[in-house]
Amino acid sequence: MALPSASSLRDDLALGGRITAMRLAGLALAVRGDPVARLMHKPWRLDPYPTYAAIRGEGLARSRVGLSAVGTHALCEQVLRDRRFGVRLADGRPPFAPEAETKQTGEHADRGARPSDDAEASLLEPVDLSLLGMDPPDHTRLRRLAAPTFAPRRLQQYRAIAEEVTAGLLDDAAVRGRFDLVRDLAAPLPITVIARLLAIPSVDADRFARWGRALATALDGVRSVSHAHELARTTAEARELFTDLVDRRRADPGDDVVSGLVEALDAGQMSLDELVSLAQLLLVAGFETTTNLVGNAVRAMQATPGQWEALVEDPTLAAGAVEETLRYDPPVQLTARIAHEETELAGVTFRRNWGVLVLIAAAGRDPQAHPDPDRFDLRREQTTPHLAFSGGAHYCLGAALARLEGEVALRMLAERMPGLRPTGRAVPKTATILRGPRTFPVAA
Repeated sequence: MALPSASSLRDDLALGGRITAMRLAGLALAVRGDPVARLMHKPWRLDPYPTYAAIRGEGLARSRVGLSAVGTHALCEQVLRDRRFGVRLADGRPPFAPEAETKQTGEHADRGARPSDDAEASLLEPVDLSLLGMDPPDHTRLRRLAAPTFAPRRLQQYRAIAEEVTAGLLDDAAVRGRFDLVRDLAAPLPITVIARLLAIPSVDADRFARWGRALATALDGVRSVSHAHELARTTAEARELFTDLVDRRRADPGDDVVSGLVEALDAGQMSLDELVSLAQLLLVAGFETTTNLVGNAVRAMQATPGQWEALVEDPTLAAGAVEETLRYDPPVQLTARIAHEETELAGVTFRRNWGVLVLIAAAGRDPQAHPDPDRFDLRREQTTPHLAFSGGAHYCLGAALARLEGEVALRMLAERMPGLRPTGRAVPKTATILRGPRTFPVAA
């Protein structure tokens, strides 16, 4: 094994120092009561809902971390649907690009738009996840190319796959009696569906799952130098796999998603980099979100008297359990938007390139939109749609697939394991954007 060069060691030390400085600065703000900083640090982010309630009470919370935040349903929906907000800077650059046009000084630093240092760029945008980081017209172009992936005819195929995979996983779990809900059901279900969706060779399925978990951690930014290296290795390996798949599908096309994208690539409608980034997005968005959805749903039903029993009595309530989980404890807790022009929001004038966190999970517990919002009720009639799949131009393209997988998993779990019960504490993931159990020991 080659030893690292002196220059690479210096780079690692510099990056490590910047990461540590940023984390300590953020933690200090959290200790002093900054609500946005608390969302990014333990112990507050392990149960973010009290912080969400505090931010929701303010309407718009200002923070010294470089972003404001909104938590009411009305404000969150307003930002998500307002075309004056995007996910990039007004000139099209990534939001944490160095030498951005507006510096954080004086009053601006208090309200905050975004950091402008290149270290923050590497910390907050370590992985290119395609549509998540694009504004029109590129977002519109790629979304149109990806849309056939979730066409109704394909969803029927995915349902059959999801039912087949779930049945096999539950058969294996029933033999053991005691199992981990995440490791043995919630995680392998969506990763298997995605692998088939992309026609990934079975020999690569385990690596595929590992990449999905690694890439998902990037959404919260780089935690350490070793994490940065892990992400670099993962993206390089994923790129190699997807590039190889492109060559295979070009030589032997099929009815899979990659074959369709290769046609678009060869027609000049997208670049190879865009195809690879889109495949990475399908991996992360389709894997971690559904895993968290199933874990959060079972955890909520088991913790709320009568809810699991109601699902067992009538498994057709599984779809309602999915929707209530998406409102009550969604897999994706928040997103961010940037003002592309001077915009007023909640009585505050946002300058060009000021940023705001849209707290999707806080909106789901807004009593103005959802009566008795802290109570989980799978029979709830949601008169106000939740925002778990975002809104506007960035409404989740895979929402129908996530709902389908969640409904299949919960319905079949209730049908085949009516006596399911926890045998230990569900251990949560320590993340800000994605929320769900890391482990959840149960018995059939």
